[in-house]
Formats: sequence, C-alpha cells, structure tokens
Amino acid sequence: MSQVDDCVKIIKKSAKDFSPKVGLILGSGLGQFCDHVEVVASIDFDELPGFPVAGVGGHVGKLFLGQVSGTNVLILQGRAHYYENGKADVMAVAIETLQAIGCQSLVITNAAGSLISEATPGSVMMITDHINMTGVSPLFGVESNQRFVDMSKAYSDDLNDAMRSAAKTSDINLYEGIYAWMSGPQFETPAEIRAIKSLGASAVGMSTVPEVILARYQGLPLCALSVITNYAAGMSETALSHEQTISFASQAADTVECLLIAYLESQ
Repeated sequence: MSQVDDCVKIIKKSAKDFSPKVGLILGSGLGQFCDHVEVVASIDFDELPGFPVAGVGGHVGKLFLGQVSGTNVLILQGRAHYYENGKADVMAVAIETLQAIGCQSLVITNAAGSLISEATPGSVMMITDHINMTGVSPLFGVESNQRFVDMSKAYSDDLNDAMRSAAKTSDINLYEGIYAWMSGPQFETPAEIRAIKSLGASAVGMSTVPEVILARYQGLPLCALSVITNYAAGMSETALSHEQTISFASQAADTVECLLIAYLESQ
C-alpha cells in the first residue's frame, strides 16, 4: 500500500463518509481561516505518512475537513517549501492525497512581494500565470510520460472567473498578475527583482509553483492567490524579513477570508 493510500485510509477513518469537493492550501499568516470551518475532523501532518513537516513560522501543519459556505473542503493549514530541504516534491504526497480523497479543484494561497507599485502591502493578487526561476521541478525522477505536463492553462479560466466574481460580490479590489518563483530562503537582490520585473512578473515568492505543477500532474484544476506582504527588494526602504511577511499576511487575512468564503459559495 502506498503512502497516499495510507493517508486516504487515515482521513476516511477520521471523517467517515465525508467527501471534500475543494482543497485549500493556506500560506503564511492565513491559518486563522480555519476558524470559519465547520470542522468534521482535523489531523496533524505528522500523523499522515509522506506529509511534510511544516518548519516555518506561520505554517502550523494540520489538515482540516469540514464545510465553508456549504461547500465540503479539505484544508492544509501550512506547507513545506523547497528551501527547507532542497526537495521540490516535498508536497507531492499531500497533493496526490487531495486528488485521491475526491477533491475536484484546488485553491492555493501564499505570501508574496509586489513588483508593481499599485499592489501595496496588505492587498491580494490572483495569479494568472507563473515563471519558474529556479530551474527545478517536483516531477524530476517521474518515469511515465505523464510527467510531460501541459502548463499552458495551469490556472483554470473558470476558477479564475469565479474568484473575480467573488471579489466583485465582496467589493474587494483583486489585483491580477504573474508570479515568479524563487527558491529562497534569502530574499531577492534589487538586481534580481529588476530582472524578474523585466520578464513580466508582478509578484515574487518562494512557494506555490511546485504545488501547481503537482496539481496539474494529478489533473486538478486550480486557482491561486498571493497576499502582498511587502514591496520587493529595491522598491522600498523597509528591510525585508519573515516577521514582516507574517505581520502583513495577518493584516490581510480578513480580506482573504471574505474572498474565500464568497468563492466557496459558488462552488
């Protein structure tokens, strides 16, 4: 039996006949969204074989099953990152488990730096495409032809439209843009930011892209949101820090929660 089979068995034992429809991955400082869940069951990541150890502040490492806005959800409160252990596939078992347990779509959230002046810290940006600046893939080592994933529609048009509608309904100013993935854990240099910006990116961060690739590999449609926690290097006099990331993500949490609640009402 595979690790994914084991995870599905453990989850079903905890949640009986519960079947999640939408999976959510909560990024830095957004864990309080779980307060809005009518919880059916919760499981620590360390009880699920192959799930990551969340080793960064703002990432609790817990799985929740329940309802939000009448929609059955499976929420990953926290994630692991490539920079923690140099493994791009660190979220592979978690993503495959979401698909195996019955999730029909996925919403990914993260904290990111803004490359455009109008998207100020505390605002929210929907990712419409990404640029993988690391040169690595979570599919390294996969042997089947399934590894040649078509990424031309990585972010679902239909789910993006649903998120736009949710923002309009909630009177939220939702920015849109291209997300650049850098490996971290160090923040980028001003020269790197200028280079990324010249390629068309609107936000930069250290997560999400591996999860997007893994989700598309599993056939899961998805959309993704970045909480803008800072201006990127060279755009502000404020020193960059993880504490700043957590602070602004927490400040924007109410906006993200409102947006996600409205979005889940449509699913």
